[in-house]
Amino acid sequence: MQLALKEAQLSTLKLLHDEFGKEIFLTQKCIDEITTIWVSRQHLIDVLRFLRPHFCMLYDLFAVDERTREHRQDQPDSEYTVVYQLLSMRRNEDLRIKVGVFESHLILPSIVTVWPNANWYEREVWDMFGISFDGHPSLFRILLPPTWEGHALRKDHPARATEMGEFIMDAERVAKEQEALRFKPEDWGMTSEGEDNEYMFLNLGPNHPSVHGVFRIALQLDGEVIINSVPDIGYHHRGAEKMGERQTWHTYIPYTDRIDYLAGVMNNLAYIQTVELLAGIKVPERAKIIRIMLAELFRISSHLVFYGTFVQDVGQMSPVFYMFADRERLFGIIEAITGGRMHPAWFRIGGVAQDLPNGWDKLVIDFIDSMPARLDEWDKMAMQNKVLKDRTVGIGVYTEKEALDWGITGPGLRATGNDWDVRKKRPYGGYEQFDFEVPTASGGDCYDRAVLRIEEMRESIKIIRQCVDNMPGGPYKSEHRSTTPPPKERTMQDIETLIHHFLNVSWGPVIPHGEASVMIEATKGINSYHLISDNGTNAYRTRIRTPSFAHLQQIPLISQGLLIPDLIAIIASIDFVMADVDR
Repeated sequence: MQLALKEAQLSTLKLLHDEFGKEIFLTQKCIDEITTIWVSRQHLIDVLRFLRPHFCMLYDLFAVDERTREHRQDQPDSEYTVVYQLLSMRRNEDLRIKVGVFESHLILPSIVTVWPNANWYEREVWDMFGISFDGHPSLFRILLPPTWEGHALRKDHPARATEMGEFIMDAERVAKEQEALRFKPEDWGMTSEGEDNEYMFLNLGPNHPSVHGVFRIALQLDGEVIINSVPDIGYHHRGAEKMGERQTWHTYIPYTDRIDYLAGVMNNLAYIQTVELLAGIKVPERAKIIRIMLAELFRISSHLVFYGTFVQDVGQMSPVFYMFADRERLFGIIEAITGGRMHPAWFRIGGVAQDLPNGWDKLVIDFIDSMPARLDEWDKMAMQNKVLKDRTVGIGVYTEKEALDWGITGPGLRATGNDWDVRKKRPYGGYEQFDFEVPTASGGDCYDRAVLRIEEMRESIKIIRQCVDNMPGGPYKSEHRSTTPPPKERTMQDIETLIHHFLNVSWGPVIPHGEASVMIEATKGINSYHLISDNGTNAYRTRIRTPSFAHLQQIPLISQGLLIPDLIAIIASIDFVMADVDR
């Protein structure tokens, strides 16, 4: 597979060189070995349009404030860098295109007409860095309030409230904030009147129970028919990427738990694998299998929440109690192993926090032995229910091409027939050793998206059983000096280990300069952390690519012309968490 990837990368470079010449490109070497190419502003849009037929998805788009970075070998001068990461599923290849901009001219051409999901990503870059995109249809704040001053991910913006001035909510400020909240349809790309009727506008959220978090959708209605819908996010933004710049490498691990807060340690996995790649850490086999077992347990836990709330949103009240009861059983196992429940923050750089306790295998086997029959029972109770089928079959349909255009991954993509699963296509962390299937469907509707998550639980059970049956011996953590921290029992044996433990806990390890990202198949789709180290004890830049952020952009596409109850079913079927969206 590595040879095929190298050939694809060379093929891509040849395509670009043949079309534009070599002189307009500068290649940067990254630790993750993803082809990374710098282009100038004037060639950017032409290069991306040329690449569009070869790369089906704009996987991510973000920026970096380069002004205080010291180690930028093989990179051109720039005060800010905008990064476009493209994904080709057919070639199983990633490509990063970078363009540098300066404070004197912070503007680039918008690529919304090339990849429609660039809309929110470009808004985020403007919101956080102040870089404008010429031709963008609605360039206004997306995560921060409209009255926010400054751009939060710039290096000169404070990272803590204690570094900012006193907050005063006087009458003038109240009036300003209230005016900013005034709903103006024109600002949202809507019109108040049609040719022969007037439209009604309705706020769904931000606290409506069926929007699964602090999330708002502004609806333009003709009676009960949805003419347009505009998702409004940012109510849950906590500055997780900014926190990544102030926390040490290991003290940031608990923060990752709170991204997709239903996925628990799976969030840790995306982060620590990238740190390990930067540091050159080899993870012991036992630690790999323990990680996979815990990650798949949390996949089941997350899908149980989805399953219960999905059927509840379309009218069934009882199933959610059955599914949450089994989730509680699962949390009992997780607590016995890690000491925590939803947010154990248990994975460590180089391994896991502790070895498995005595009796862990019996707890896990009892759970996975009981689950297949439970899933069969719920299928009769919920998925074969005529009302649920009437509410979800043929509703919220999108095609494979539309899914790729909007950056949809995970079960949402596989419901269209595309079998892309990172665990199979580019195995990470030991998944290459496991035998499991990747369920797919062809309808691309709400019902299929639910069915796939249920089938994924069955496959997770298979993976967990293989973990139990084949758990290797050996250490649960790497002996590398950058692991966090050394085993506590050894600190009482020699002063060097005690000092090492103290420095790693208080300051954290120094990670060599470089940048990398590692994709994982998270509960809701592909998740990755793009980390840049400047040879320090914390990240210079932490970019969190979450699946839910991309998935909410599709709502206007798949809800137009439907009714409000259909929109509730669509929202339920997407399976998002607002912390995963807003970060």
